[in-house]
Amino acid sequence: MLRERFGFDAFRGAQEAIVGHVLEGGDALVLMPTGGGKSLCYQIPAMLRPGVGVVVSPLIALMHDQVGALRQAGVRAAALNSSLDAAEALSVERDLAEGRLDLVYVAPERLLTERFLALIDRSPVALFAIDEAHCVSQWGHDFRPEYIGLGALAERYPDVPRIALTATADDVTRREILDKLHLGRARRFVSSFDRPNIRYTVVDKENARQQFLDFYRRGHEGDAGIVYCLSRKSVDGTAAWLAKRGIDAVPYHAGLDGETRRAHQERFLREDGVVVVATIAFGMGIDKSNVRFVIHRDMPKDVESWYQEMGRAGRDGLGSDCILFYSWADVKLHERFLSDIDDPDLKAAKHRATVTLFNLLESNACRHRAILGHFDEEMEACGASCDVCTGVGVVDLATEAMMARGARTGGARIPTFAVREDADPEDEALFQRLRALRKELADRQGVPAYIVFSDKVLREMATRRPATPSELLDVPGVGPAKLERYGRVFLDALGG
Repeated sequence: MLRERFGFDAFRGAQEAIVGHVLEGGDALVLMPTGGGKSLCYQIPAMLRPGVGVVVSPLIALMHDQVGALRQAGVRAAALNSSLDAAEALSVERDLAEGRLDLVYVAPERLLTERFLALIDRSPVALFAIDEAHCVSQWGHDFRPEYIGLGALAERYPDVPRIALTATADDVTRREILDKLHLGRARRFVSSFDRPNIRYTVVDKENARQQFLDFYRRGHEGDAGIVYCLSRKSVDGTAAWLAKRGIDAVPYHAGLDGETRRAHQERFLREDGVVVVATIAFGMGIDKSNVRFVIHRDMPKDVESWYQEMGRAGRDGLGSDCILFYSWADVKLHERFLSDIDDPDLKAAKHRATVTLFNLLESNACRHRAILGHFDEEMEACGASCDVCTGVGVVDLATEAMMARGARTGGARIPTFAVREDADPEDEALFQRLRALRKELADRQGVPAYIVFSDKVLREMATRRPATPSELLDVPGVGPAKLERYGRVFLDALGG
């Protein structure tokens, strides 16, 4: 199934153990970093076990991307959410009732309605997958009260395996997930939280806009990225300032009307080179694989939030940059945000979490090591993937990136530090042509480009230059379904 539907020859890390455990009917708590392959841990068991896999997902955008990617791979998947009209929702319900779906994605509040529960009462259920499971914890960074009710699944469907998944949870949040979701007997799978393809840089806030602009122009011109700000006013001002300087930057926050937010998100997902300047309202539903940088213009509220927001960079495994600008004034601003919390213990805990992040940023320890230490994981210093270990700051990093690219590619732009390995300019030019072809195919279908193939797959094509269908099938990420759909056109572009 892994090979035929998803185009991979082998599982990564704990994936195979998780899949086997759930296939046998076991419950699981899975902690795996963004880009680590969490989705396969429930998608494959759902396709192999009798019945439909019911996936709880918090955002419509996330469901849309997951379903789109699965359909590209030939998997029978659908979503039930408020974006569907009555006829579309009825069609999905009919497919579900008549056994024509492998996976159905639903929001937690819809899953718990009597209408939906009655529907799956009459249908065999392969498993329940609860994605973004940290949302169940009021002590965590993204609490969603509607997740609390999901514990009822254990009582109503005691024989159906349940798998809870998240990319970030400290020990307190893990215990709360297990407790609130009634997963006391679940086997726990905790992967390394390290993201070695991410370069972390932390900067005292002076002139964050200009510092970012210098970095962008010297190292990431034309790349997709996210710039996070704490306030809507800062979002609007920063986006306008960048746009005046020739960057394709768009704002995103809850104060914009829904149509504008949707349009800006769609541009970011479907086009290359768009920079979204946003509050944290933007991000959880974003599955774009080739985000090359995430910038925090202001300090996040805690380590978990920082880690999760940074996780939106480099999901394809290629090198990416995460830069955080901070000051003690950010801590005081977060204090004001806590004024509406009535529970004094909760308020104190959240303030401590903000101070913990500030102290981590102030330390002179390897950023990778410090972040992992927060999640009770030990590692040696990264050596070359953070500002502390390299001694390279944000402006120096930009200069270093520009010089390395110019020296090794004859001036051709390579979009990430992890590709400084000696690169063939012809490979880079072919990669850019394949990206253009991918965008053309994606636009015809009305889907984001990375759903066709990720940048990582295109780079493999450009390097290997497969000339036959069987050689193209050997490229990781190319399965039979995508070979049938796209094989001829990409082989033509590759000269095969």
